[in-house]
Amino acid sequence: MNEHQSLKAATVQFQHQANNKNYNLLIMEKFIEQAALEQVKILTFPEMCITGYWHVPKLTAAEVSALAEPIAGSPSLALIRSLAIKHHMLIGAGLIEKADDGRLYNAYVACMPDGSMHTHRKLHAFEHPAISSGDSFTVFDTPWGVKVGILICWDNNLVENVRATALLGADILLAPHQTGGTDSRSPHAMKPIPLSLWEERETRKEEITAAFKGPSGREWLMRWLPARAHDNGVFLLFSNGVGADDDEVRTGNAMILDPYGSIVNETWAAENVLVSAELDLSLLAMSTGRRWIHGRRPDLYQILTQPQGYERDAISARFSKVTPSR
Repeated sequence: MNEHQSLKAATVQFQHQANNKNYNLLIMEKFIEQAALEQVKILTFPEMCITGYWHVPKLTAAEVSALAEPIAGSPSLALIRSLAIKHHMLIGAGLIEKADDGRLYNAYVACMPDGSMHTHRKLHAFEHPAISSGDSFTVFDTPWGVKVGILICWDNNLVENVRATALLGADILLAPHQTGGTDSRSPHAMKPIPLSLWEERETRKEEITAAFKGPSGREWLMRWLPARAHDNGVFLLFSNGVGADDDEVRTGNAMILDPYGSIVNETWAAENVLVSAELDLSLLAMSTGRRWIHGRRPDLYQILTQPQGYERDAISARFSKVTPSR
């Protein structure tokens, strides 16, 4: 499909500190240097890793605004952007964006080797009433002859978003998250992991490994994440927080999946880790999902764009205790 038949990519899991951009950027810089030594070309960090994540719902609107940065003049992104240029690397990082009109977004920015930046605004933002949801998909070219798309956390759970991103030409999907150990209302989904287990992880290694690999971590991801890659014929770079995040424990599980939904590399370590792999780009063209897309019948799919009457805003859909009508 192009002159590049393989591409080194990596995804990071790390424990950020709430409101401590300097600390978070220091951790990120160390991982960027590690990635450069490993000749990584695409590096994915977690959702809102620069600003911190689960403390945000407890902030006032003014405090969220104070934490936010404009993309063009962001001092945090200035560092990431300079390192992307230095190492000829695509580096993806999450933060809270303050748009020109004053609106706030959960944003993820791909800093490119030429100094340009591509910004995705989370389509289904639920972190704070002051944070707006984005309204467009994000797919762009890279110097390596492949297109990259971005979907943030819950964006990936709605199958239409991944399919739309694939139809726009994405070969590689950056999927930054802050997940695992959440208090799901479903009896068969994630449940909280005790903070004490994370705090005592050095002496309870078997227990925390079991928790990270279990129903609140990897087992939950395996119910749907490989399908997103397989059904759409894309490589998927899953990045996540790890450890205590306010009153929840993120499970890490950083992984790289190929267009067949197979895991190329992963971790379930209870620590900050970079996971890397060579992406075999020759797998894309004949991957099952990519071939099946050619059998689509768009004339049948009008229902996908028609409101059904039970749609909710992201916050209501995520947190409402009302039993859905269907």
